[in-house]
Amino acid sequence: MIKKTLTIAGSDAGGGAGIQADLKTFQEFGTFGISTITSILTVDPASKKHHIFSIPDDVVAQQLQTAFSGGSLDAVKIGLLGSFEMIELIETQLKKEKQRNIVVDPVMAVKSRKKLLHPEMLKEMVERLFPMASVVTPNLTEAAILAQIPTIDTIEDMKQAAINIKQLGPEYVVIKGGSRIPGDKAVDLLYDGNDFHFFKEEKIETLTNHGAGCAFAGAITANLAKGVEITETIQLSKDYITAAIKNGIFLNPYTGYIWHGALRQSVKL
Repeated sequence: MIKKTLTIAGSDAGGGAGIQADLKTFQEFGTFGISTITSILTVDPASKKHHIFSIPDDVVAQQLQTAFSGGSLDAVKIGLLGSFEMIELIETQLKKEKQRNIVVDPVMAVKSRKKLLHPEMLKEMVERLFPMASVVTPNLTEAAILAQIPTIDTIEDMKQAAINIKQLGPEYVVIKGGSRIPGDKAVDLLYDGNDFHFFKEEKIETLTNHGAGCAFAGAITANLAKGVEITETIQLSKDYITAAIKNGIFLNPYTGYIWHGALRQSVKL
């Protein structure tokens, strides 16, 4: 039976991140993707500035009603959220359905703390959604914020951040280190509360990596829906993202997206 996976996130008008990345990834892994759009993200071609347009809370609520009209789903991924009310209604819906396999991708920062997305909602998201999460998937900047440490520059920093984040309630912590940890390997970390599992690949010099974090979390969601064991889930997701980054495409001269179909073209998932 085909598994059903829901993404609750922002819609990327460019097609390579957010809801679009999730739905493409869900299908690449053989699951049926469902979406609840929380906002719409655009980029001004002239200024290169990002703009976020929030979807009204009542519209988000109606989307959730549709998504869960058949009961609980095989897995749910939560990405960019737009209001305190939105966080509360998502928590209420997930508890009502006794939803399992919840992946929280705390989308709040890209590469620095200078431009955080909705930082005022961080505490609310952590308190309401992290205790229900099977996996949380912050990038290095987000992990440092969540762990309340200045920066993450080393493997030891990643470990400490994972320990701190685990105390916030999720079953597993996955820190997306990618290429920003010094060395010749792109490093991601899985922490289960006892052991640290590292996933490494050769770093790729490229500008086509936009949307990688969204798709990585989406791949984790799809594999959890299919009942794949957690370490295998992360390895499959790592393989998927590595191929997607290597074969990325440019939407325009300054926006390079990953190619979600890359691994399928060489290996059947």
